Amino acid sequence: MNMRNKVWSLLLTGALCVGTLTACGSSTSNSTGNDAATGTGDSTQQSTAAGDGAVSTIEDGKLIMSTNASFPPYEMVTDDGGFEGIDVEIATKIAEKLGLELVIDDMDFTAAVNAPAQGKSDICMAGLTVSEERQKNLDFTTSYATGVQVVIVPEDSDITTIDDLEGKLIGTQEGTTGYLYCSASTEDGGYGEENVIAYTNGATAVQALLSGQVDCVVIDSAPAQEYVAANPGLKILDTEFVTEDYAIAVKKGNTELLDAINGALEELISDGTVQSIVESYIKAD
Repeated sequence: MNMRNKVWSLLLTGALCVGTLTACGSSTSNSTGNDAATGTGDSTQQSTAAGDGAVSTIEDGKLIMSTNASFPPYEMVTDDGGFEGIDVEIATKIAEKLGLELVIDDMDFTAAVNAPAQGKSDICMAGLTVSEERQKNLDFTTSYATGVQVVIVPEDSDITTIDDLEGKLIGTQEGTTGYLYCSASTEDGGYGEENVIAYTNGATAVQALLSGQVDCVVIDSAPAQEYVAANPGLKILDTEFVTEDYAIAVKKGNTELLDAINGALEELISDGTVQSIVESYIKAD
């Protein structure tokens, strides 16, 4: 077992891999509590996943989703202040099936992850990876996406494979699995905290790379492609750093909501809706 797989096995647990794509992101912006455009659906459109009665949520008739909307293409702020992205569209479809209005609360990544356990949101979708630490306070749905963390380097970098990261200064997003993997001790498969700098979001980490403050950036592949496309002189290593799954988090023990969301999500996966949403944002090579 190589060191990346060792850390991965310590952090990730039993998420069912169903879709295609990715990992986990981070930021430290303030909560805005903006609403997302959603459909409410009538009784004939609602999935049986909701059961015979209404699903109990923090606010009647609403499904409150905490997120960090600076993680393209999963969640992003639009020019008019709304939200878009893979997670936003999937959450909208789930809310429709449950006969609820989706409300999106944009906040710092760590706050978004903690919000369901604190009763501040019903669900968290933020490119969220299942980990043992998170499972202490949260329950997770079936995985709806799976993908990889990658390494961004300057085009003229002497880092050509993952094996070259030893002794380099690594940039990551704070609170993410990429940070956890990299900052773990060498005994646990990481590179040590002294060799890792955590930034508030991916864009800041990439700017630090461009200015020579770090030697590389470890981040999810989907936003990595966006950042490299927008910043000439950077490239992504061919070698994948680690593979992991995304899932939706609810407060631990909230079985009613978890079962309802799982039912709706599994229908959306089965009928191809999730795959269609993913492919509309991330084109196949």
